[in-house]
Amino acid sequence: MTNTDWSPSFTARVAEQMRRARKAAGLTVAEAAEACASLGLAVPKTTITNLETGRRSSIDLAEFLVLAEVYKVPPISLLFPLDTDASVAVLPGREVSTWEAVSWFTGETPLDKPAPEGSARDVLDTYRAHSDAVTTALASTRLAKERRRKASITLDAARRDALLETAASYEHLAFDDCRELREFRSTMRQRGLIPPALPTDLTFVDNPED
Repeated sequence: MTNTDWSPSFTARVAEQMRRARKAAGLTVAEAAEACASLGLAVPKTTITNLETGRRSSIDLAEFLVLAEVYKVPPISLLFPLDTDASVAVLPGREVSTWEAVSWFTGETPLDKPAPEGSARDVLDTYRAHSDAVTTALASTRLAKERRRKASITLDAARRDALLETAASYEHLAFDDCRELREFRSTMRQRGLIPPALPTDLTFVDNPED
């Protein structure tokens, strides 16, 4: 497939997904246009209609993102529809499975070895690893708090002792998880990266005194 064929074909697939998303959201073309305007970008009814009917063979990136928000769908699902297409022409002359296309677009294509430090892929992987570390620390911290809370309200002495023992083990895990998260965030800053804000339950991680 040449670039001349691929570009309108790609747009047509995206437009069809946008039409499906609009209908699934229960919006008319006029309502979709009004919602876009309320988000700060005017997308005329004619633009949406021309796109959905194929009279327009390209879409502006800003329009695409605003419409995805209006329809409440992940933008990537409009580009690479996992639920309808087994494979897609991700580039001219390059047909791959839809999942491979998603992985390529999000920078999650499996690598044989770690990406070079400082590369775009390395930065993405670092932030993903940080997200995993936050999830782990949040889970162990909440489990420890929940077990200790249950221990504080039970009238059964044996059950209270068991809960306190479990809470203590989770607190040890939480301590290690939070310490690792703090070190991870410190390393990110040393690299010139800005760690994402922490959930309320973990804000203490950035406080050296806690």
